[in-house]
Amino acid sequence: MSVGVVGGIVQAVLVLAGSPVLVGVMRQVRARLEGRAGAGIWQPWWDLRKLLRKEPITPRGTSWVFAVAPLALVATALVVSVVVPFVTTASAMRPAADLFAVVALLALGTVALALAGLDTGTAFGGMGASREMTIIALVEPTLLVAIFALSVRVGSTNLADIITSTLDDPARVISPASLLAAVALIVVIVAETGRLPVDNPSTHLELTMVREAMTLEYAGPDLALVELASAMRLSVFLALLANLFLPWGIATSGTPLAVGIGVLALVVKVVVLGVVLAAGEVFVAKLRLFRVPELLAGSFLLSILAVAASFFLA
Repeated sequence: MSVGVVGGIVQAVLVLAGSPVLVGVMRQVRARLEGRAGAGIWQPWWDLRKLLRKEPITPRGTSWVFAVAPLALVATALVVSVVVPFVTTASAMRPAADLFAVVALLALGTVALALAGLDTGTAFGGMGASREMTIIALVEPTLLVAIFALSVRVGSTNLADIITSTLDDPARVISPASLLAAVALIVVIVAETGRLPVDNPSTHLELTMVREAMTLEYAGPDLALVELASAMRLSVFLALLANLFLPWGIATSGTPLAVGIGVLALVVKVVVLGVVLAAGEVFVAKLRLFRVPELLAGSFLLSILAVAASFFLA
């Protein structure tokens, strides 16, 4: 079995099993900083188990789009977790690890959820879908351009080549292009995963919610899939950020020791980034909706500057 296949299997299991725990850790960090005891890091898994045991309910008048959207969300996140090199530098499916393919897969999951919100025919579903499309119209180009800035010196848009190049030349991490791209990607991750100040994952206030508005009609196993996919996408984005700019520890061979170190390094980096993100949310307030495009436009400008720096400061 090749190194890429081993890494892909390990990554899929790690993201699938560990994502709810990451969400639990982030909630626990927020609870402690806010002076609360918190529900524990395993609570997301207990919630998923409870939802999976409930009877599935489908709103009247919805089509196959509503039923397929949770599966599409989980499937796209799972495919990305397999093909992107997180644990090893080799990819299980190297052609699919291309920048444009990965971003398209992530966007496909978001579009599927937005279509499901529209399919319900409710005011909240349409409102959430409209807001999500406004956000994704600025987020996806920023994600593409920011990572493209890292690929200029490599001469390839394959994520495995980009990560390997950074591993071979650590000085690139502190280059102007990398720093600008890193800031742009952080804003993208905050917006794409529905975190503060773009969205509040724990709110149910009708006038402010984005993602929650699209999932209000889901219940039981379908809601469990949506929540699991949301946690998986958060883990994937944090792992991508960690390996693009801090790839140290990633396995370069298929030996058990190297893969074990790669798993440990990935877990530590993702947990640290998750804790920092959760701690930062305690000290920021949600932006007003019409101010969100300004923040995302600023991140897109930073990604454009990163590309310019890659060409002119190479």
